[in-house]
Amino acid sequence: METKMAVEKADQIAFEGDSGGYYVWSNEKSPLLSDLKLAAGKLLLHPLGFALPHYADCNKFGYVLEGAITVGLVPPNSPEETILLIKKGDAVPLIAGVVSWWFNGGDTDAVIVFLGDSSKALIPGQFTYFFVAGVLGFLAGFQPDFVGKTFGLDETESENVVNSQQGALLVKLDQGIKFPEPSKHTKNKLYTTIDDPSGTVVVKGGGFINYLTEKKLPMLSEIGLGAKFVKLEGNAMLAPSYVADGSVQICYVGKGSGWIKVVGSEGKPALDSIVEEGDLFIVPQFFGLAGIADDCGMEVFSVVTSSKPVFGQLAGNTSVWNALAPVVLQATLNVTSEFEQLFKSKNSESITIVPPST
Repeated sequence: METKMAVEKADQIAFEGDSGGYYVWSNEKSPLLSDLKLAAGKLLLHPLGFALPHYADCNKFGYVLEGAITVGLVPPNSPEETILLIKKGDAVPLIAGVVSWWFNGGDTDAVIVFLGDSSKALIPGQFTYFFVAGVLGFLAGFQPDFVGKTFGLDETESENVVNSQQGALLVKLDQGIKFPEPSKHTKNKLYTTIDDPSGTVVVKGGGFINYLTEKKLPMLSEIGLGAKFVKLEGNAMLAPSYVADGSVQICYVGKGSGWIKVVGSEGKPALDSIVEEGDLFIVPQFFGLAGIADDCGMEVFSVVTSSKPVFGQLAGNTSVWNALAPVVLQATLNVTSEFEQLFKSKNSESITIVPPST
């Protein structure tokens, strides 16, 4: 399989103004997005920035990189909205067709990256958004006469509904505006903190890994996606692993820098590159992934195209090396029995993150 792989930053500006901006990874610069039916975008909200209510054509995750954001969610045909207050380190699953709005009520910028599945997208490799109001919204498209008849409004009222909002994707609201308080009992049901040092896997001096599956957040079964967060301390290594169920990983470097290797079926790296904050890379199905952080450490947020992915380790006591019979391991590596015993002893413990050498 010939796979053109690269590390890319968002290269296309969808919108930019005093309220913030929305940036995307284009298919032209990142063709693997459309090839593997993925998509990625990044939202910047300045203080008082408001993303108008909209829905998307893809299931995805949002991961908060900076700040805090108030989010409103309205499922189809629901008489009520749910309000979330998500902060740096939180991950929120978003179902296609659910209307959402996003508001930064803080004093500093808020940034969130969106990674998801574009298998049902109108344009493969991209999220397409449908706005309910504003110059790009449905009301503008249906026009005042249709809107008036629908809602029982006179001509002036219809013009007001359709044309008063002249913003597009994002608008800046007035100082002093007060949005609704967050709904109760939503954390760990509709979103969760994935940047959690208590982690699924914690290695002293090396870092931690958190896996987010439908077992931890049952609603993920509705969107068919999972997530993973890796934090490596300076010079620590993420040991080689793969996703055994054939899921694809789309990965975003949220902080720091390091070196990433992705290996396919030809016995050579398909990706062998330095990565830094803001970079996006993809791990195709069944490819192996490993990485080493620079002195500053590295954080990587990944979305996996399964809500119950199976991660296979390629090192340590849960790896194939520990399971193989001695004679099979000797034949596989073409080594002596003495070296086989040495190598197996090196795989007798868990190896997911390797701390830096002292």
